[in-house]
Amino acid sequence: MLESILFAEFLGKAAWIWYAFILTVVALLAFDLGVVNKGESEIGVGESLRMSAFYIGIGLAFSGVIWLLYNNASPSASIDPQLLEVTGAERAWTALQLYLTGFAVEKTLAMDNVFVISMVFTYLAIPRMYQHRVLFWGIIGVIVLRALMIGLGAALVSQFSWILYIFAIFLIGTGILMFRKGGEEPNMADSKILLWLKKRMNVTPELHGNKFSVRLPDPKTGKLRWFATPLLLALMFVEIVDLVFAIDSVPAIFAITSDAYIVYTSNIFAILGLRALFFALAAMVHRFRYLKYALAMTLVFIGTKIFLGDFFPGGKFPPAWSLSITLGLISGGVLFSLWKTRKGVEVAT
Repeated sequence: MLESILFAEFLGKAAWIWYAFILTVVALLAFDLGVVNKGESEIGVGESLRMSAFYIGIGLAFSGVIWLLYNNASPSASIDPQLLEVTGAERAWTALQLYLTGFAVEKTLAMDNVFVISMVFTYLAIPRMYQHRVLFWGIIGVIVLRALMIGLGAALVSQFSWILYIFAIFLIGTGILMFRKGGEEPNMADSKILLWLKKRMNVTPELHGNKFSVRLPDPKTGKLRWFATPLLLALMFVEIVDLVFAIDSVPAIFAITSDAYIVYTSNIFAILGLRALFFALAAMVHRFRYLKYALAMTLVFIGTKIFLGDFFPGGKFPPAWSLSITLGLISGGVLFSLWKTRKGVEVAT
């Protein structure tokens, strides 16, 4: 009975491989909440940078696990043609490149998410000492949401391979739109998401410590009733924003690879460090204002390579090229942003 549970295949991998990954994620979340950020103390920029480096290191180190899994596994354990057509070390190297490409793209998309969340916290006047509580529970919700969306995406891709071309067109259109609006910053006062939430919830005008909801007398009847605090409003906004961003990120990762294990692990490791990354980036959002343009070009490239793949042997754009171009675009956006804002203000060229 136990053997059938552990070794049953699920989305191309034995169940125990998925269980091991989930336990790793749970352990990291427990470490984050119970050890690193125990209590309500503020997270400084220095600590944020150290934790961000730790999570990025964990994500990169997992590429070694990917190598081992795909070097030893049967090619039939994947639905991705890029992995079905090769074996042994070549298969492992291909899987590693696909994982790193997905990790880089998802990490950059997560950074774009950070900028929006920072504006929300500022607009709702959420103190830094409570922001990590919102982000922690928000990330748990994100992990569950991504699992559902990736599972659905994997099922669709396995049954209808042509859907990748739909993803490609969507990514190209999204990238072009993002490039055109790259310099615009959203006005939180006019946010349709916040306005929609406020209309459907009774929200207190002020915070009540770290509570998401409180019981207070109704202004009209005087009877006690539940009210949401701005902290809960921020949490719900974070979850909805991730749903919006997932509409970009899930097609993006499936355009890189249709292997469900690589898709999910690269997604989750990119997201796990989001909370730590937030406190570093939020303090210097202005230094990365050109990163959105690089991300826009990356999305256009990922979408375009689906069509270009038809002109390459095996019908797929070479993974090594994909990884190199993706890293080049993202690192170029980061370096150009830092160079343009090197004196604290944008430097004209």
